[in-house]
Amino acid sequence: MNIQLIHGAFSAQDTLALITQMIQLKIQYHEQKITTHSSEEDIKARESKIKLLQNELHQLREKVKGGQVFTVEGNITVI
Repeated sequence: MNIQLIHGAFSAQDTLALITQMIQLKIQYHEQKITTHSSEEDIKARESKIKLLQNELHQLREKVKGGQVFTVEGNITVI
């Protein structure tokens, strides 16, 4: 099953806003999964994922500084 979440051309501002919200949602998901009952290994893995998402968001901010229009595609595949 494929779910097409995003497909289109967006301004730099809209591209950044849309993807920032999606990344923040994913970070919140990982933060909520870190509980006092989580193993140290699980916590470290989730913290690593959060840092990766934050780094990717930073890279996106650098890329969209030019102010042009960006084509954005986002699909989810459920197997």
